[in-house]
Amino acid sequence: MRLILASASPRRKEVLARIGVVPDAIQPADIDETPRRDELPLAYVERLALEKARVIAQANPDAAVLAADTTVAVGRRILEKPVDADQARAFLTLLSGRRHRVYTGQAIAREGAPASSQVSMTRVAIKRLSAQEIDWYIETGEWQGKAGGYAIQGAFARFIPWINGSYTNVMGLDLAVTHAQLTGAGFQL
Repeated sequence: MRLILASASPRRKEVLARIGVVPDAIQPADIDETPRRDELPLAYVERLALEKARVIAQANPDAAVLAADTTVAVGRRILEKPVDADQARAFLTLLSGRRHRVYTGQAIAREGAPASSQVSMTRVAIKRLSAQEIDWYIETGEWQGKAGGYAIQGAFARFIPWINGSYTNVMGLDLAVTHAQLTGAGFQL
């Protein structure tokens, strides 16, 4: 059976490689990722992962599709990918000196079979950031395309003194969940 990764994220492909998984194809799903009114972060990432997996599975009946969505949450507030440097700066200012949660919804779907999904949550602490540290990080450009405006696996790691949960979840895929989902779908890993 072919495996399709329904994500344009190079980090997800990199994380999969850590467990020896190389997707047969990468096909990002083009869906509306706008949170619904009063949608909580956990429900939001699970819904998006399922929608992405189903859309790509419908177009590829000969394959299993792995899809995911990751978001950063402060309370009920969803911090997706910042649209520009000003929004990234606002996100980092909000996250500075506090703990937050990172949710990743992961789904596996095949045409004609029920999709399965799971959500992982990791707590992350960020040290209190000075305006200079935030400005420096914005200048790196690393925040672009990253939920919450930071990448734990990059230069921003220097500002994270503590996490509780899966490190790879913060990168975009909880590998323990991925392994269980893929073996449950019949892949030999």
